[in-house]
Amino acid sequence: MIERLGFVERLGFGVHGIVFLVESNEQVLLSAVKFHYQWAPYQRERDIYERLTDLEVTYLSGFETPRLLRADDELMALEMTVVSAPYVLNFAGAWLDFPPEFPEEVWQDWNRKNAEQFGSDWPAAQRILAELEEWQIYMLDPSPTNICFR
Repeated sequence: MIERLGFVERLGFGVHGIVFLVESNEQVLLSAVKFHYQWAPYQRERDIYERLTDLEVTYLSGFETPRLLRADDELMALEMTVVSAPYVLNFAGAWLDFPPEFPEEVWQDWNRKNAEQFGSDWPAAQRILAELEEWQIYMLDPSPTNICFR
């Protein structure tokens, strides 16, 4: 994957990895590559993007999602299309096929925290999370940086 890409700039980083804007050396095409720090988050995110690809999901409640272009298990890297707001991305902390089991008070705290960080956008973010759950994808770490409204 890497030998065919030219690094343009860093787009972001977080607890699971670092993302770069890249251009293909084979054609004029910009994409994003996320390099993961650990196998488990990489595998989760890869599997979720593969599911979204198989289902031909490119939008969730009108929010664009990146399309997986390539995955490199050796490098723990995902190459994806670049998206612009509004968008949904970053599934390294999500669960696939079944939701985690937490006590009710943990879920209440989770809802309170997310309602605070999203403010008036929280109901729309909840609709996106519900749509993901229809495909058995459970995003546990929604934030205004991975469910971006503006």
